[in-house]
Amino acid sequence: MTGALDTIHTDGLKRGVIPLQRCGACGTVQICRRHFCQKCASSALDWVDAAGSGQVWAVTVVNRAPDDSFRALVPYTIVLVELDEGQRLMGHGAAGLAIGDRVVATPFDHADRCLLKFIPESRAETP
Repeated sequence: MTGALDTIHTDGLKRGVIPLQRCGACGTVQICRRHFCQKCASSALDWVDAAGSGQVWAVTVVNRAPDDSFRALVPYTIVLVELDEGQRLMGHGAAGLAIGDRVVATPFDHADRCLLKFIPESRAETP
């Protein structure tokens, strides 16, 4: 099921940003797709864009595609990243990433979906 909250997240990724929600009542920042603050239950939520940088907390290599659309990517790396804003999320990762590495998120299109890939900060483009 998709809705307005999914659209905000997907549109953000297409723009190259990770949308997060910030509670106007208590300031808690949370990963999207919520109608109420996880901490105080306020509905006063605003969207903010994450910086997109963070630190790798876990790494795994996928050798078996979950469906046919991912078969061409196998083997691929999945990472759990703690964003600088404090939230953790999973995404694709550059090969060779290790726990503790500093990374930045970059969007990529795959099978009519916009997904995240984390690459080392040292390989990120600087404006």
